[in-house]
Amino acid sequence: MLSKSVKLLVLLFVLFTSCGEKEKKETTSYPTKFEDSKGEETSTYDETIEFYKTLAKEFPEINIQTVGLTDSGEPLHIVTYNPEGNFNFQKLRDQKSIILINNGIHPGESDGIDATQLLFRDFAEGKLKSHKNVVLVTIPVYNIGGMLNRNSTTRVNQNGPKAYGFRGNARNYDLNRDFIKADTKNAKSFAEIFHLIQPDVFIDNHVSNGADYQYVLTHLFTQHNKLGGNLGEFLENTIRPEVESELALKGWPITPYVNVFNRSPEFGFSQFLDNPRYSTGYTTLWNTLGVMVETHMLKPYKQRVEGTYQFMITLAQIVNKNHKTIKNLRTQAQDEIATQNHYYFNWAVDTIKSSTYDFKGFELDTLVSEVTGLNRIKYHRDRPFEKEITYQNYFYPKDTVEIPAAYIVKKGWQGVIERLEANQIEFLTADIDTTLLLESYQISDYKTYSKPYEGHYPHYNTTVNTELKKVKVAKGDILIPTNQKGIRYLLETLEPIAPDSFFNWNFFDTILQRKEGFSPYVFEDLAYDILIKNQVLRDSFISKKEKDSEFAKNWYSQLHWVFENSKYSEAAYLQYPVYRVPRGSNAQSFLLK
Repeated sequence: MLSKSVKLLVLLFVLFTSCGEKEKKETTSYPTKFEDSKGEETSTYDETIEFYKTLAKEFPEINIQTVGLTDSGEPLHIVTYNPEGNFNFQKLRDQKSIILINNGIHPGESDGIDATQLLFRDFAEGKLKSHKNVVLVTIPVYNIGGMLNRNSTTRVNQNGPKAYGFRGNARNYDLNRDFIKADTKNAKSFAEIFHLIQPDVFIDNHVSNGADYQYVLTHLFTQHNKLGGNLGEFLENTIRPEVESELALKGWPITPYVNVFNRSPEFGFSQFLDNPRYSTGYTTLWNTLGVMVETHMLKPYKQRVEGTYQFMITLAQIVNKNHKTIKNLRTQAQDEIATQNHYYFNWAVDTIKSSTYDFKGFELDTLVSEVTGLNRIKYHRDRPFEKEITYQNYFYPKDTVEIPAAYIVKKGWQGVIERLEANQIEFLTADIDTTLLLESYQISDYKTYSKPYEGHYPHYNTTVNTELKKVKVAKGDILIPTNQKGIRYLLETLEPIAPDSFFNWNFFDTILQRKEGFSPYVFEDLAYDILIKNQVLRDSFISKKEKDSEFAKNWYSQLHWVFENSKYSEAAYLQYPVYRVPRGSNAQSFLLK
């Protein structure tokens, strides 16, 4: 038998050993810069990529690869965590739900860059329990050029970190406005990644600006009415409430993105509308459930990173639990739109229907500015409040179109065709010249922004006149059936009235300028002859002069009116060079046989 003293020594040895093992489990061999700096600094680009390379080398559950270039000249990386060590996306998407996490689209908003490093490492080390139904994929840094442009001043209102990247990319594009127009290599590579992975859920990590309030975390789920159907209802009525309640239980209350500026949120606010120019609006076109995490810029950096980390853990848990439902609803959504007759655009806030929300804010006063001498607002953090507010999270469409059987894009519009190809849109090429009866658009009106916006002068409030007309389809023209996975992408880009259509992003601006004209002194005699020979046109001309006094006094406007309404007017002027093949038409039978 052991003596009492020996037993005591053995007991002490066991205690010290177990304490040491416990301490070992709570520490890590792979600390991040965020951790080493006690939450005050964010990783550089090189440090971020090296961190993931180290994890991939040490843990078979993690893989890193490059996919496509960026405007910076550096490639985009994707990092995948799968506890089973299988990284074949074609097989994975049939078995599990894939969550794609995008970081550093605005590199000054670096919270997600650091939080995702912690997330992947903690799953790999076993600190977090892996999910059998979920695979995580991240783009560690999307805007590499912006992250390399490191500074400490451009996020003037943000509370840390000490240094960070810049919002614009290597060509000074805001990449979160580029998903449809795809002016950058970044956006083209993102499309390649997105279609390679085909995620079920998409997370884009950001930092907010605007009002002040108590929350560290806000969320911006894609607008559920716009997403539509059972999938939209599931996002709004199941995913969002579960995320909110689970985070609240963990001590991380979260609110919808506070969509107000220079006023108090206590009077209510509306949901942000993520059109397809934005990341979650783009990914929604393939029925991917999307959410932007928006941490609050005025909260300490350490809190913001930890909150982003908790959000991603929570959403992964919920996706894991609802894995089969999400898969089934996404398939159902694709099947439903294939049988729809109409598609909806230009969503607006429904002012009749809304929700209520318990909001944690700060009281606000209006003071006289010591800088300008005029009124300014001030939030009082020492005067918090919690009250029920109105949250306008229901939208309705202002416009609708019938979904055609196919579109025909004339072969000369290579910029459009390249973007269709980048998004894996399936199309055929006409092999003979022919003439078909097709639906044709003529641009009847549009407005154009007077200042440049992300390299463009976009159009808006576009309207069209529609007619059936005989159209010459040339060998080499592009025929695009709508019965395919990318149907929503086609409708959002090829219908001119859509807010982020290729027309509104200036891809067809050459049709808005006349290339020929008339010399008034020569055209006078011809105009007279046209009016004499065409009584209907002559009556319309006389009627217009009687009703429009300005027109009656302007000789050039009158000649121009006759010119525009004659056979001499340019066919290409305002003629939209994308044609619609009506469902059930002879053209559909001929083209899609």
